[in-house]
Amino acid sequence: MFGKSARPSGTDLAPSVARGTVTAALAGFASVYVLAVNSRQSGALQLLAAAAVAAMIFGIQLVYVYPGLKRHLSVRLLGLQAALAYLAVIPLGTSVGMLGFLSGSLLLSSAWPVAVVVVGSAVLIEATRSPDTAATVSIAIGTALTGLVIYGLAQLADRVEDLSAARLALAMAAVAEERLRVATELNEKIGVGLDAINRLAVEPPDEVIDEVLEVARRSLADARAAAVDYRSMSLSPEVARARALLSTAGIETEGRTGHTEPLGPPGALLGAVLRETVTEIIERGRARRCVVETVEDNGLVRLRVVSDAALDTDRLDGLAGPLRDAGGHFTAGSEPGGRSVIEAAVPASSKRAAPLPDSAYSLSVTVLLVVLAGFAAKVLIYVPVQALAGAVACLAVLGVLQFRGTRDRPLLSLSVQAVLSFLPILWYGRGWLNVPGFLAGSLLLALPPSLSWPLVVLAMAGVASAGVLLSLGVSVVVNLTISVLVTGLVVSGLARLTQSIKELQATREEPARAAIAQERLRVARDLHDLLGHNLAAILLKSELVRRLLDRDPERARTELGDIVVISERARADMRAVSGDHLELSLEEEAASARAMLTTAGIEVMINLDHDPLPMFNDPAVNTVLSAVLREAVTNVLRHSGARRCRIETEYVRGLLQLTIANDGFSSDAVRPQAGTGLGNLTTRLAIVGGRLTAGPEEDGWFRLRVVLDPARLVASQTRDGVMIHQ
Repeated sequence: MFGKSARPSGTDLAPSVARGTVTAALAGFASVYVLAVNSRQSGALQLLAAAAVAAMIFGIQLVYVYPGLKRHLSVRLLGLQAALAYLAVIPLGTSVGMLGFLSGSLLLSSAWPVAVVVVGSAVLIEATRSPDTAATVSIAIGTALTGLVIYGLAQLADRVEDLSAARLALAMAAVAEERLRVATELNEKIGVGLDAINRLAVEPPDEVIDEVLEVARRSLADARAAAVDYRSMSLSPEVARARALLSTAGIETEGRTGHTEPLGPPGALLGAVLRETVTEIIERGRARRCVVETVEDNGLVRLRVVSDAALDTDRLDGLAGPLRDAGGHFTAGSEPGGRSVIEAAVPASSKRAAPLPDSAYSLSVTVLLVVLAGFAAKVLIYVPVQALAGAVACLAVLGVLQFRGTRDRPLLSLSVQAVLSFLPILWYGRGWLNVPGFLAGSLLLALPPSLSWPLVVLAMAGVASAGVLLSLGVSVVVNLTISVLVTGLVVSGLARLTQSIKELQATREEPARAAIAQERLRVARDLHDLLGHNLAAILLKSELVRRLLDRDPERARTELGDIVVISERARADMRAVSGDHLELSLEEEAASARAMLTTAGIEVMINLDHDPLPMFNDPAVNTVLSAVLREAVTNVLRHSGARRCRIETEYVRGLLQLTIANDGFSSDAVRPQAGTGLGNLTTRLAIVGGRLTAGPEEDGWFRLRVVLDPARLVASQTRDGVMIHQ
């Protein structure tokens, strides 16, 4: 019963599936009770009236099931359902089991004593209809069971909804906690340094510049180290970055992730292996295709990188030691056909969140036990006393098979259930015709619809045939036949709800882990692209101040004042990195780039020609392009001997292009390096449907070019509903 069915529900759809399951079970109950009219009343009009009243009772019952309808709950609505229920039972002649709907509503309204009275009234009504004591007892059990099933199904559906919502709340809380931790760490490492720079900058330059330089260097190193730390704790971002870098280098790349995030220290080790491997692949420049995949099994997280070109694995040998020290292993070699294969594995982090209370699962098991016991009691009522032992034994075996489920050897389990559902009819007669409903439930759970539903119909036909052979009345045969379907829906529904609760509890940490991994990636990206840029600018300005002290003290003081401004901007960036909303302006960033490059002695030409484009009203697009410009300017300052730099936007065949070009291209940088910046920019641009290329061109200039398609941007907004969160 609790083994996974052939059709997994999926935790994301669990609440909808739960409500649908409850609705199907309630509809089954209502149909059975209405069909009982057919034998008692010959008038078609009365049958139609009974069906209409039953439909209204069913509709009122749904108010207790669907959250959006619960605002209509009231004593008046409960009174209306009571009137309709007794109208359906007494004048219209439906089965007294219809009162089970009313008792279920009373249980959901915490009116337990009144629900008991309703069940008692059902017994009295049935006693006046039939002198058969066994039938009266069966009706009493059936009415009480209907109320308990309705109560249990509605409660379990609510628990599924609550657990699903709790997963999101847990993820949001995890992100909030992570942001608080990031804010504390950054303030301790970098915030203190920025405060020191602000204090020192008001002093005479010649007295403080050396200390400012030292603080700036230390803060920049802390920011870069923190970015590496945050990034390395999760492996999935490293895989994404590797794909971006390899794709930019013209290498067809396939990535598959099959591990659970965040990994913590194991992620750092595997991330180092991946970065070194990607660097080797790019520098070799021979690969045309690469596969990067991760799996988690037997307590190990495995990374496998396959390249279609030979690699120099000697540079990777130094990674084997740390992996072995962590309890993992590392292999690097070649396969036939010239492919290179790098494999690394480390033990998965054993740290997991404390288990949540399992009250919902306990409730689901209790409800299922009560329902099974109730159905079993209805069966045993018709079994002679001298045959009770054998009947109880058969039901016990069926109960064990129900709870074990059909995951292991399903055909054998279903075959045994089929035999125990029909063969004992030869000895126990009419009473055993209620048992095939359990088989129907197992069929619906274990098999796909194309196979399960025909077999359920076959089971119903078997019960109908047995009823005819036992010379039961038409109404009894019809009732027993439909009951097979209803029992199957109830049993399978309860089992599915129980399984959904179990799956939700088992996977309750997954959204939180994914959210933390994404948050750490965002922090690492922003540390590098945003905060790191301003810290690098402070360092550059500080070095300029030291050179100007003897030649131009006045300008040195001015530059020191600029350091204070940049420091305040870095403070704002630090708050954004730790979770505050951040918006950047391309125009403002271009002005800052001009100042930075001019300070470094680089001639700057800027031409921003994008005013007519509506997409620039979107802060997300402006922020992404501003981040691209920051990173590009930083790279010009750090990695080139440029004397001239151009920053321009233009329209080319309906596409917007942002180009940052410089004349300081070095032949050592023909292929992209496996650093952080390029991967970050590619990730940012992918969110808004953009693409990036970087490399030297025929005129000897190095160009980083970003292309945005307005049509793709609008489509992305329409599809996703949200652009980007900085």
